[in-house]
Amino acid sequence: MCEDPRGLERGRWPRDGRRSLMAFWDRSGVFLKTLLQLGVEGPALYGIYRLGLKTGHYRRLEDKLNRQMSAAAVTLRPTFDLPDRAQVSNALSDRDRVSLLKEANEIVHGKVRLFGSRPVALQLRLRGPLRHWTDYERHEAARPITRSIAAHSGDLKFLWEPARFGWAFSLGRAYHVTRREKFADAFWKYFEEFDKGNPPYMGPHWMNGQEVAIRLMALVWSAQVFAPAAASTPGRRGRLAQSVAQHARRLPATLVYARSQNNNHLVTESAALYTAGAALDNPSWRQLGWRWLNRALQRQISTYGEYIQHSSNYHRLMLHSVLWVDAIRRGRRENWPPATRDALMRASHWLFSMLDPASGHVPNLGANDGALILPLSSAQFDDFRPTVQAAARAFLRTSLPAGSWDELSVWLGLPSSVHTADSAAYAADHVRSRDSWAYLRASSFKSRLSHMDQLHLDLWWRGLNIARDAGTYLYNAKPPWDNPLVSTRVHNTITVDGQDQMTRGGRFLILDWFPAYSRHLLGAEAPAVGRMQASHDGYRRLGIRHERMASVTEYGRWEIIDDLIFKKSGQHEFRLHWLLMDDTWTIKESGGGVHLRLRTPSGSIRLDITGVNLVPPGPSVMLVRAGRLLYGRGKPLPYDGWYSPTYGEIVPALSLSVEASASRSCRFISAFVFSK
Repeated sequence: MCEDPRGLERGRWPRDGRRSLMAFWDRSGVFLKTLLQLGVEGPALYGIYRLGLKTGHYRRLEDKLNRQMSAAAVTLRPTFDLPDRAQVSNALSDRDRVSLLKEANEIVHGKVRLFGSRPVALQLRLRGPLRHWTDYERHEAARPITRSIAAHSGDLKFLWEPARFGWAFSLGRAYHVTRREKFADAFWKYFEEFDKGNPPYMGPHWMNGQEVAIRLMALVWSAQVFAPAAASTPGRRGRLAQSVAQHARRLPATLVYARSQNNNHLVTESAALYTAGAALDNPSWRQLGWRWLNRALQRQISTYGEYIQHSSNYHRLMLHSVLWVDAIRRGRRENWPPATRDALMRASHWLFSMLDPASGHVPNLGANDGALILPLSSAQFDDFRPTVQAAARAFLRTSLPAGSWDELSVWLGLPSSVHTADSAAYAADHVRSRDSWAYLRASSFKSRLSHMDQLHLDLWWRGLNIARDAGTYLYNAKPPWDNPLVSTRVHNTITVDGQDQMTRGGRFLILDWFPAYSRHLLGAEAPAVGRMQASHDGYRRLGIRHERMASVTEYGRWEIIDDLIFKKSGQHEFRLHWLLMDDTWTIKESGGGVHLRLRTPSGSIRLDITGVNLVPPGPSVMLVRAGRLLYGRGKPLPYDGWYSPTYGEIVPALSLSVEASASRSCRFISAFVFSK
């Protein structure tokens, strides 16, 4: 995600003077509020970055470095210990091996799976003349349009993703296991295609430091894995080493941008500098990367282990960057500072606690940009067990039971632990029963968050994500798909008067944060075996406080009670929303409530919703699938009733909403009952 810390959309101002004045006032208000709530450091660093763009500083600096270093021969040193072929083979089941070779052969034939989705054409060469990356960043050059970008409303991520070289890991794994030269031949063919079609610092593939960083780490890994191949001639290895050096030179000057973001950009770019320093024996790069990586991890991981971007997928991206550096670090006998190691233990614990043990999935929390920068496993994109296993072995001295998700750990040189545990043992902000569990979202913030999702509840049963988070779909499409799934409306929580819990200041910026507070209620009264309560004041401006309690019996009956407490007199509209998995359904209204039955592969589910102290005639019900009304009255929005499992993909889901008015404190009760 390439962000502006002000969150302001770039574009032309309207010609009409009155509209221009209003736009200026709105933008100025957002900017001042951003300074007050984010602090001055981020915007100040971003201002320095923009000044460097405007003055041509980065271009001059790159030219100077290239003149100084172009004549110097560089050689890539081994940075990590390759696992034995037998070790990798043993970690692969027969099914995994078939899956790996199928994907590797697809890549040989020019197909790649972007964001873990369907195969599409691998496009690395751009049409037309290229300009320096700063011209694209300053919007002085039109960005090239490929078929994938055109199919997704011009979203630049579909241009960048193939150039991250994630597909190289599939080719390298297949080559390492089989020693078939065609996989090495394919890697070198595509590397040379990219290298010739995207000269250093020319074109959009060089405009974002994080994209450069992720590609650099993939190239260093590939150089070592493909080294024994006949296709890895001295000339090719030398050119790859030069390319890694050119990638590394791109990063230090614009690290100020990554620092202004204080998110995954700083982690990946620091990790890449450390990697380049180790691979090219450059102490300056290695030390710079090590310093900023440690500083980032100590600042970006909360006291309870959640990553600063409040996103499951960005949490994984951070851990992948760290696990990669950890593999290099062990070979150099460098130790993590105690504060960093403590932060990594918390982060590993947090992701472990989010894992659904039956499926290996986690809640689709926050922004999901489809990143998977260490695809060293045959697991599906949404299976987090490889990452949890590796992080647990590296930082928790425990692990999941052995399984096909062990391959990533094998590649990283992480031995199995004598202590094993399942995710239930690591539950922190969860309520669990025998075969179901729930995550109640209640977080405090110290930076930009991804989604306005306080008190969202994710419900899982027998490996199925029954009540789910909608995900992301696209960041940069045209309305209505201009990142709309950040809104409170699509999450499993309460919306008041049609307003979000917080203020959306731009496509990637949310302001007016209100933290939520949660606690487990010990000694839950029978028949409940687990109970958790949370509250937030995101609607304080409207005089409303939202409290939610989730409890479960040992037989798996879930009750979610939402109390809307009035702090001021008045009448308000409330909307309770549940995004449910898509399956066969029946619905009816009776006794002032709504009753929905859902048939799933694991059995039937009943959801009963009732209200207390609502203004007659009571609740209005709407059931929507894929933006289309199935039941009730009302006009759904185009993005209602969709679920995005990965970036650029959406599938239908069932959106059940209950709307009602109240003029005093009121309550909604949702009861989920699972078949035995």
